[in-house]
Amino acid sequence: MERLFVKRGLIVSCQALPGEPLYAPGTMALMALAAEQGGAVGIRAGGPDDIRDIKRTVKLPVIGLLKRNIPGSDIYITPELADVRVIIEAGADAVALDMTDREDRLERVKPLIRYCHDAGVQVMADISTFEEGLQAEALGADLISTTMSGYTPYSPQQEGPDLELVRRLSARCAKPVVAEGRIWSPAEAVLALEAGAAYVVVGGAITRPQQITAKYTAQVDGWLSRGL
Repeated sequence: MERLFVKRGLIVSCQALPGEPLYAPGTMALMALAAEQGGAVGIRAGGPDDIRDIKRTVKLPVIGLLKRNIPGSDIYITPELADVRVIIEAGADAVALDMTDREDRLERVKPLIRYCHDAGVQVMADISTFEEGLQAEALGADLISTTMSGYTPYSPQQEGPDLELVRRLSARCAKPVVAEGRIWSPAEAVLALEAGAAYVVVGGAITRPQQITAKYTAQVDGWLSRGL
């Protein structure tokens, strides 16, 4: 399968959830356009409407996913084959799949990977541990992403990016490793590349102004509370 991105670099996650200020038609396409103008090499986007809008607006490859809560399940990133179909039909160049070792997921995800590849679309494996990353590569994932580190109870719960996971996977995997999760500064993005990541995904620090504002507010209020 052909290389998805023309070079190593930054992938910007352009996503907004229901109830968030930027959850509105067309908004994520404008975010993607801003990311393209800023030099991003790709976009990660959620839901068929945003994927279609973004594909019409920018020339960058789009990694698509669908977040859907299923009662009784912790798997919510493109959980089922029907979700994969919707994302591919919307025009995604790759599909992000939860490939954590939960709920027999690594067995159930096999037909989803096969469907993507038969459609000529690549697969990004969203994993949380070193072992899951190796298993995802063995199952045929084209990109191994640390997206879920910190979001499974058995993975490291830490404030910053899981650079150790990036480092270990990069040393063992033949497929490109993607650093994603809790990357809040350009300096941290560079550290991820130094750890061996082929690509770095940044979302909240670029496309979620409420989260960016909250970080500034915490620092400002902390200083003000000292009464200096």
